Amino acid sequence: MATEDESRKGDDGAPSTPDTARAEAPETTAFAGSGGRMENAFKWAAYASGLLLVVVIALIFLQLVVQAIPALSKNHVNFLTSSEWQTSPSNMRFGILELLKITVLSSVMALIIAVPVAVGIATFLVQYVPQRLSRPLSAVIDLLAAVPSIIYGLWGIFVLAPFLVPLQEWLNENLGWFFLFKTGNVELSLGSTVFTAGIVLAIMILPIITSITRESLRQTPVAQQEAALALGATKWEVIRLTVLPYGRSGIVAGSMLALGRALGETIAVLIILFAATKNSIWSLFDSGYTFASKIASAAAEFDNVDQRGAYIAAGLVLFVLTFVVNAIARWIGGGRVNG
Repeated sequence: MATEDESRKGDDGAPSTPDTARAEAPETTAFAGSGGRMENAFKWAAYASGLLLVVVIALIFLQLVVQAIPALSKNHVNFLTSSEWQTSPSNMRFGILELLKITVLSSVMALIIAVPVAVGIATFLVQYVPQRLSRPLSAVIDLLAAVPSIIYGLWGIFVLAPFLVPLQEWLNENLGWFFLFKTGNVELSLGSTVFTAGIVLAIMILPIITSITRESLRQTPVAQQEAALALGATKWEVIRLTVLPYGRSGIVAGSMLALGRALGETIAVLIILFAATKNSIWSLFDSGYTFASKIASAAAEFDNVDQRGAYIAAGLVLFVLTFVVNAIARWIGGGRVNG
């Protein structure tokens, strides 16, 4: 009874009355109502932001289609399977097959080189390096993303390309039976090949994959790692069986994001693959234009509606290709996480 009496007393020792409780209720209700309104406002603001992004992307796609259709209607060759690129208003003959070959070869080669290196760097920084050294080393890797692409292009063609010429010649002589290493459409001594461009692109996308992978691996629960160690697993077994599977979705996401960067890279590729020729094959020793570099190299032709439409049509294919790559990335990442 004493406890019940004390519970009925207010802060000043006086017993609380129902009137006092009723007086405090409106203030609490008002606070709850204000919080509910703020929550609803934030929810609708988030919905509006997401919807705005979808609308902007849809409008970009629609605008590209509208401006590409007139040029496509005047094209005298198959846009998807032709390797010709003649945008004279009197004789429109343009196709993307050549551009697709060079874009896919250079981007996929960059990804094949960059992903293992990036995963290795991220694992080293998370699992082996002390915390006091991990942060500055991570910052150094991230700084690679701050280097302008034109610097990568100049370094690639004047420094890296001559260095790679002996390696390219050796691969061509000894592995020329494989289609990727066949003699391409450019002299190997120039170094202006997809092989060189792929390595430069790999260096450019390395910090993207490393950063996302590093943060993903850091999210691995410590309890899982300690449990594996308690069962007698070695350090490598802990990484292979616990850390890497947990960060797999982050590795895939970072790789696909980097692939999008490689697909759209312009200046560095334009500088390296300057010796553009026709009739490329599926060889790393080819030279030519990617979608992005082709569009950038022809800015002088944009004053004509039909010529501009041809390049916009190529840009539309790159736009769709990027979306397909990201959709595949989400499917792979989602499937592996759920599995």
